[in-house]
Amino acid sequence: MYKSLYLLLFFFIQSSALAQFSDSTQNHALFNSTGSVNHAKDGSSYLLNNQLRFEIKKKNILLNFGNTWTYGKSNSTLTNNDFSSSLDFNLYGKSRNFYYWGLATYNTSYSLRINNQLLAGAGVAYSIIDRPNAYLNISDGILYDLSDLHLNDTTQVNYHTYRNSLRLQFRFIFKELITFDGGTFWQPSLTRKHDYNIRSTFGLGFKLNSWLSLSSSLAYNKIAVTDSENLLLTYGLKLEKWF
Repeated sequence: MYKSLYLLLFFFIQSSALAQFSDSTQNHALFNSTGSVNHAKDGSSYLLNNQLRFEIKKKNILLNFGNTWTYGKSNSTLTNNDFSSSLDFNLYGKSRNFYYWGLATYNTSYSLRINNQLLAGAGVAYSIIDRPNAYLNISDGILYDLSDLHLNDTTQVNYHTYRNSLRLQFRFIFKELITFDGGTFWQPSLTRKHDYNIRSTFGLGFKLNSWLSLSSSLAYNKIAVTDSENLLLTYGLKLEKWF
């Protein structure tokens, strides 16, 4: 395990990072490890959040592969064991601001009572602002949701539905040192009146050098079907490389 971490660290140190994709820069790798620990007389709790993402840019297509894992306990009681893996693409035409997207995502979440969930779909997106230091994007599309959920401690349900997926995403960089980014998904079912998902993330980063940043993250998730939600605040380190 430690050998793998040392190799990953060496990979990032040995190269200079660029700010974005270009003709000579077609790959982007990111590893973000954050967490929080609270120890008091009456008990202790901790939360660990790890994210690994890899992107490849080839001509008019951008491929993204990402994994996130969140694990936490409070007074030896499990609070989070949440895993998500996704593969998506952006397909560009003549206009760089407008593009088509498609994705497939697998989720499992103890805190949100998701035993298994598969989301797959496609849609369109438009970048209102697309500059190296400022990015604002809105997208919309249709997702197919195939889920195995725990409604409560004794009831489990398997169901499927189609969802509209509306997303607002942003990133702002100040003086090449401070990064503020985030995004929010609103995903109501097209056939179930009170069935919706909300997923929001907000991040703040302070760049230490070309590949290493201090980072903090605030995430909120709600699944209406299971009547469950979580709010996660973590802080740690982010390693990033463009090549």
